[in-house]
Amino acid sequence: MTSSFSIRPARTGDVAAIKKLVAPLAAQRILMAKETVAYYESLQEFRIAESSEGQVIGCGALHVMWEDLAEVRTLAAAADWRGKGVGHVLVQQLLEDAKALGVSRVFCLTFEVDFFKRHGFEVMADQSAVDPEVYSELLRSHDEGVAEFLDLARVKPNTLGNTRMIKFL
Repeated sequence: MTSSFSIRPARTGDVAAIKKLVAPLAAQRILMAKETVAYYESLQEFRIAESSEGQVIGCGALHVMWEDLAEVRTLAAAADWRGKGVGHVLVQQLLEDAKALGVSRVFCLTFEVDFFKRHGFEVMADQSAVDPEVYSELLRSHDEGVAEFLDLARVKPNTLGNTRMIKFL
């Protein structure tokens, strides 16, 4: 296998491959599986890692939550590509996307604490990551990722026991 790959925006034809990448990680309770429609609805947020042979070998999404805040979501690499820089390059691209959008903080929920630390993320020490006015606005969101960021009790039964981390850009 060649270790050559590139990163590109996701296309509708990639949804099946994204689901295939996420499935084994969801079975291990590392990622949360989503309904197919949710992948289509958020497709513009996704970046795809594609091998030089045209195979989808990784994915990751950047979901904007507020003026200065976004979340890295659904970061996954094919098992035979792990440890070959796919996740690293995807995170770098998502952070560049965040900067281009004007975001100054990027959040993630992860079991891969060391991986994200190597990318400048820190474990969130306090629960006051946003000011009270923004907090009250975010409470109106129906997005589960926002609820997880706010560490709301209603999402605790659904979370996987992962770590909340943040990076300041």
